[in-house]
Amino acid sequence: MADAPEMSSLEKKVSDQVEYYFGDHNLPRDKFLKEQLQVDDGWVTLETMLKFNRLKNITSDVSVIVGALLKSQTGLLEISEDKTKIRRNPKKPLPEDNEEYRDILKHKSIYMKGFPLDTTLDEVKEWLSDKGTIENIYMRKGPLKTFKGSIFAVLESEEAAKAFVARDDVKEYKGNEMIVMTKEEYFSKKIAERKHNRAEAKAKAKSDKDDKQKQAEEEELKSLNDQRGCLLKFSGELGQTSREDFHKVFADHARIKWIDFIRGAKEGTILFHSKAQEALQKAREAQEGEDLKVKDQVVHWEVLEGETEMETLKKIIEDQQESLNKRKGGRGGQRGRGRGRGGRRDRGGREQARFQGKKTKFESDEEADEEEASPKKRPLDSNGQDNGEPVSKQAKSETSA
Repeated sequence: MADAPEMSSLEKKVSDQVEYYFGDHNLPRDKFLKEQLQVDDGWVTLETMLKFNRLKNITSDVSVIVGALLKSQTGLLEISEDKTKIRRNPKKPLPEDNEEYRDILKHKSIYMKGFPLDTTLDEVKEWLSDKGTIENIYMRKGPLKTFKGSIFAVLESEEAAKAFVARDDVKEYKGNEMIVMTKEEYFSKKIAERKHNRAEAKAKAKSDKDDKQKQAEEEELKSLNDQRGCLLKFSGELGQTSREDFHKVFADHARIKWIDFIRGAKEGTILFHSKAQEALQKAREAQEGEDLKVKDQVVHWEVLEGETEMETLKKIIEDQQESLNKRKGGRGGQRGRGRGRGGRRDRGGREQARFQGKKTKFESDEEADEEEASPKKRPLDSNGQDNGEPVSKQAKSETSA
């Protein structure tokens, strides 16, 4: 068997680039090139191939491209008789994109990080050229389509990938320390980091919730303490006495914040803005009698103290919050409940305390790592690179090989 014709450096670059376009890694992702394959039984004109920037930047001479492909020993491509078209060899079909193939691909891929952000694909290819057979290089990019300083590279086998990671000459690039690991190790690390972040977020959320609960309890206690001595309980045969009647009795002596009373009941409570004993004393003096009556009804009055007072205050706060929530829901004040302000705006007690909590908002901790996204989700150009452009423009936006 005759020796294979030797390739020049230029021919090697041309052959590698064209075969990359039709290779296992790029062709399944390249919508533009796959559309061209449908036109003429898989044949693509060299004129069309020269629309790809990376190839055109290497050479625009058709004879050089043909000569390079004729010398190639891979057998991946066929050249038409008139030497104007090329296609992938039908005897070398694309591998089936299934779970088994993706698993094999993952196990023979490596991850590298540490490249300067202005590093080009050609520089990476040149640096890796003597470090093993590299089938594909993916330059990872961020949201602004700028290089992140890390790559994924596919080698010829899982053993080759493990051997590559163990090499000493891949630990440093232009003075930068490199992080090198298999792609499987990289994903395992990412999963562990996400679990740790979720646990931290959960712990922080619980801590924040506990802090807010504690703060709410402290504020509630402070509010209760501020209102101690302001509760007045009344009882008796009250008949059809209403809350309006109680407002009239105290209107000129104290401001009422809240009345808990239902018409027809025999007892209720009044919460004043000021001390209940002072309000009661002033109202009695105004009626010039020891027994302060309401609508000519004899009423027993008692200023609440101690635990009874605190429990009643807590109940009033709950009723105030419930009333506030119902008004926000557009259902009005539910007058039939018999609790609340109960008077017109020019009456005493027209103000109502607001005790409203604040809903805690949790940030989602499920943000996916961009390299785990399926390549089918976004169109990729003829170099396996997501460039964010319409398919019709992909042939002119090449950044990967």
